[in-house]
Amino acid sequence: MAPITPVAQPSTPTFSQDQRLRAAAEKLEAGFLAEMLKSAGLGKTSEHFGGGAGEDQFSSFLLQEQALEMVRAGGIGLSESIYQALKEKNDG
Repeated sequence: MAPITPVAQPSTPTFSQDQRLRAAAEKLEAGFLAEMLKSAGLGKTSEHFGGGAGEDQFSSFLLQEQALEMVRAGGIGLSESIYQALKEKNDG
């Protein structure tokens, strides 16, 4: 019987400080957009064809993903402003 050898741990990707700042800025913009979409009434259950309790519970996840896609498509420019402010604070 052959000895059992441990499996090598997968390497975790290392992100630069700029990449981490940009990701944080995009998350903030996505959170803001998700709240704006929620305030606009997106994600509310339709009275005629509602999905019931399940739809109510998972609508926040849908709003968050929609907001992330909006940011990936260019968003409203908020993440760039946040990124620049974070970078300036980090550099200074």
